[in-house]
Amino acid sequence: MALFDKLFGSRNDDGPESRLPADRRAAVDRSASAHDAARLLRAPTALMQLSEAEALTVVGFMRPQRFKSGTTIIRQGETADTGFMVLILEGEITVETLIARRVNPVTVTVLGPGSLIGEMALVDGAARSASCTASTNVVCAVLTRHALEALIAEQPATAAKLMTAVAQRLAERLRDSSHKLQVYSQMVQTMQQELDKVMPTPDGQG
Repeated sequence: MALFDKLFGSRNDDGPESRLPADRRAAVDRSASAHDAARLLRAPTALMQLSEAEALTVVGFMRPQRFKSGTTIIRQGETADTGFMVLILEGEITVETLIARRVNPVTVTVLGPGSLIGEMALVDGAARSASCTASTNVVCAVLTRHALEALIAEQPATAAKLMTAVAQRLAERLRDSSHKLQVYSQMVQTMQQELDKVMPTPDGQG
């Protein structure tokens, strides 16, 4: 796939963070696909707080990767392999979670180009909170923790902006979850009140 093959120039098995800064910048500057990846990194579903220059810098530290349809990219509860986040460039990924007392996982969402997965565990190193499976063939860009450490050492201001953007994204997700929990709690309370009217407790009758 052209986007995959041209993303950062020729592939380097040692990872883009091992390149000299000038070589990395040159590879990104001459690649239209790297600019496309930076544009997706700045999408509303990703890290829109980054400037174009900052996104291009981050893309320079990312590694292109393909996943075949059906591949589990991230597995819920995994603790050994948490050191990466993924930017979807092409294809779709299904996010699922296992809930107590349920045998089958629940589909949370389906993500497409411009979406991020794995950023929470990249930050805190904790167990993965959901499973992410390629529902089509997927082309993506991966930022490993090792590459992030290299970015911090080489471009601390950009790294700080990246981590701030990730933190803001996680905070927004937490606020959304809190709102949903409040709505759920109100629904349960309303249902309980309706049940009490239909089937009053002995104390209520007294």
